[in-house]
Amino acid sequence: MKTQVYERLQQVTRRGLARVEKLFDAAFGARANPLYYLGTLAFFFFWVVVVSGIYLFLYFDTGTVTAFRSVEYLTREQWYIGGVLRSLHRYAADAMVLTMMLHLLREFALDRYRGKRWFSWVTGVPLIWLVFFSGVNGYWLGWDRLSQYVAVATTEWIDWFGIFGQPIARNFLDQASVSDRFFTLLVFLHIGIPLFLLALTWLHMSRISRPRTGTPRPLVLGSLAALLLLAFIKPAVSQGPADLNTMPAAVSLDWFFLFVYPLFDRWGYGAVWALAGGLTLFVSALPWLAPRKAEPAAVVDPPNCNGCGRCFADCPYGAVVMQPHPDKPGHQLAAVNPDLCVSCGICAGACPSSTPFRSAAELVTGIDMPQLSIHALRARLDAALAQLRGPARVVVFGCDHAADVGALREAGVATFSLLCAAQLPPSFVDYALQDGRADGVLVTGCDGADCHFRLGNTWVEQRFTHEREPHLRTRAARERVRVAWAGVADVERLRKELTAYRRELRLSTVEPSNEEPTRNSGMECAVNE
Repeated sequence: MKTQVYERLQQVTRRGLARVEKLFDAAFGARANPLYYLGTLAFFFFWVVVVSGIYLFLYFDTGTVTAFRSVEYLTREQWYIGGVLRSLHRYAADAMVLTMMLHLLREFALDRYRGKRWFSWVTGVPLIWLVFFSGVNGYWLGWDRLSQYVAVATTEWIDWFGIFGQPIARNFLDQASVSDRFFTLLVFLHIGIPLFLLALTWLHMSRISRPRTGTPRPLVLGSLAALLLLAFIKPAVSQGPADLNTMPAAVSLDWFFLFVYPLFDRWGYGAVWALAGGLTLFVSALPWLAPRKAEPAAVVDPPNCNGCGRCFADCPYGAVVMQPHPDKPGHQLAAVNPDLCVSCGICAGACPSSTPFRSAAELVTGIDMPQLSIHALRARLDAALAQLRGPARVVVFGCDHAADVGALREAGVATFSLLCAAQLPPSFVDYALQDGRADGVLVTGCDGADCHFRLGNTWVEQRFTHEREPHLRTRAARERVRVAWAGVADVERLRKELTAYRRELRLSTVEPSNEEPTRNSGMECAVNE
């Protein structure tokens, strides 16, 4: 029952996000949709905060009086650089919080937090705390009325535990109680926490190969332009110098970082600690609160593994390693770490022995997936090809995590849903088209920039365009092969794509090639985004 509740919540969230993603696809295109790059955008905003912060630090004075004056100088006297960078510093930090929280929500909705992916999820939770620590600490540095309010409220919140001999909040009873040394400590924390955050970010990504840290240039330029525009329209300003002899009557809050502070007066410090601690424990434990049935990991068959290393090169999570062959000195053998394998099948699609043209009755490959083996896929394909009837016969290969290709099945269309689109060895396309058994092949999967297994779509496109081994070897005209990415909510769009594709095939006069499909003969392939 518990698992069903979580899955229902995921479905609702996923559908809501899918609608927004469609709007963003229309506005920005799939290759520049910001929702597909939330993690890298948060990383980009982090560097904007760092670069702008370095400049602000050069002019910042660590003193009870000079701290406010130095920030005011940057804001008023040097508005054209210092003021803009101060605003950029503040709004980039807000944007980092927003993209970070959306990233967490989206990973939950897409079920990319359980099973073997628990490590990245759990190490992401302290990153949230570090970002908030650094942001709240930054609001102390300006030493205006907002800084005073945040300092007093934060220290009273900490004092609720009673772990210190003297309440920390007593240090803010009057002006004389705050020394210049206090601001030196704040600067040290404001520099040290981001350094620790950067190290933890590396740990957060350490279990994935080829982590994506770069953001597409259009998104970088667009985000930077939006931040600059906001900096000019609504510049970040101070709210009057701090005065510990009086209490601020009203302050304007940054709701991205300080949203919890109004709850102190409404609920009390203990209740807010319970909320923060409870949410942290709940989010951290999510991978185990609704455990998913473990999928079988990839299996290596030593007699059929030639040690080429393609599976090692293509694995998105570093689950495949190469080690010395126990029986063949000087040769290597692939090995799978089941604790890292997410059961995507990409390794099987990369294996040179995963070809249906082998004459073996039992097709055993160098590396394969027990739940959907290459042998089983060939058997199912043979049976489906024998049943295809009518004009424009098409074989559709899809992905379990994308549009449901089963909904497209009809008399002239055979459909196969794989663990990932990249589980498909390109030779299966040649095999389906051999001797005119099918008129065309359509390969689909997750939206182009948002593969459920990170790299599957990229490897498919590179294999089909001769940029990666194993590559497609057919000499069929480009109308015979098509790639159309479609997410979970894009079944109807995929149906229209298939209908248009079959119409093109009916009008096509292309004759199937009689050349041996296993020879490299310079194919052409249409990749439609």
